[in-house]
Amino acid sequence: MRLSSFIYFAKFGVRTILFRKKDPILGTVILTDQCNLSCRHCSVNNITSVIYPYNQIQNEMKQLHDRGVRILFFCGGETFLWRDGEKNLRDLVREAKQMGFLIVNVVTNGTFPIDLPEADLILLSLDGDKKHHNKIRGDTYDTIMENIKNASADNICFYMAINRINKSCIKDVCRAARDLSNVRAVSFNFHTPYPDTKELALSREEKAKCCRIITRMMKKGAPVFNLKSAFPYLITNSFPTPCYQCVVIENGRLSTCGRCIDLPGLCEKCGYFFVAEYTLLFRGNIKIIFEMLRTYLKYI
Repeated sequence: MRLSSFIYFAKFGVRTILFRKKDPILGTVILTDQCNLSCRHCSVNNITSVIYPYNQIQNEMKQLHDRGVRILFFCGGETFLWRDGEKNLRDLVREAKQMGFLIVNVVTNGTFPIDLPEADLILLSLDGDKKHHNKIRGDTYDTIMENIKNASADNICFYMAINRINKSCIKDVCRAARDLSNVRAVSFNFHTPYPDTKELALSREEKAKCCRIITRMMKKGAPVFNLKSAFPYLITNSFPTPCYQCVVIENGRLSTCGRCIDLPGLCEKCGYFFVAEYTLLFRGNIKIIFEMLRTYLKYI
């Protein structure tokens, strides 16, 4: 991370904590809900299958920047499917950088060639070893591994949603993140139980066991892009929600925290690690502050 970016984020954090401000710093633009996969735990793919046009995406990026967002995510659907004429995902990442976003990340399922060195991080969904990943996402594991091997930069971060199918695979994904040269780290989430995927959600006891495994892997040197100080709050869902410092925009609709904000009762069952980490950070949790400094400076 550049020193100028670090100073900017530090000032934002201090202002937010001292004055209890609710301004956003992290924003997500949904490029499309079109996806080439139909994963068992996903509730947002191919609802409309519309690829939003370049001018609309450009306006949404500007809208987020004008609101103070400086960490930008491009999400789908599958982001590498996005194209408008001659414009593709690389053009959006480059434009976001030129617009003034300090960190620009992309989320992908990894089934397309990973040629995007301009992104700060490419968060690639890997949901276990080959057997369990393919059970969730179809026969894609080998394709993903080949694409990682051939990636043009070492800016990949695994993104694993832990659920009842793959809860035994945390060690496998940690080892893969450690051993693959183009992968920097792994970031975990617990499955958030959308109405059509409730059966995949973990119990409190299962979450506690998973956190113990992640902690042990961290102690063994696994590159985990999460904050263990937040684990107790994630296990009990006792972190404050929503996260006002995060916003999502999709087809002109701006939501605080995430697309699921309007689903009754879902916030109370949120499994997103970053939501716990950010809400605790901006409430002034000292352990979280120092752990985030170490983690972000190491992996971004």
